[in-house]
Amino acid sequence: MKMKFLLAAFLVVSALSLGLMANASSGDKDAAKDSSSSAVSAEQKAQNESMRIEGEKRFRSNCGRCHAAPPKFPPRMMATIVRHMRVRATITDQDMRLILRYMTE
Repeated sequence: MKMKFLLAAFLVVSALSLGLMANASSGDKDAAKDSSSSAVSAEQKAQNESMRIEGEKRFRSNCGRCHAAPPKFPPRMMATIVRHMRVRATITDQDMRLILRYMTE
């Protein structure tokens, strides 16, 4: 009877230690994923910031001649406004996209 108890205790301890080791090794993988995703996130933030700055420059050079920055509109409404003004002000498609991105952020 004592031998069965010792065998059962050994199996439980072994299973727990294997589970802990598996969890620890997967934690290292998660840490690696977090560091790579934070690098991508930082790169994405830098790209978004540069696009916002470029959009602001294009707004000031194209739209700022006649308009002050309007209050925030919903993105769908702002897209309609910018498309309408693209035709009237002969703005390029790239300028329109950068301005729209700037106006909706």
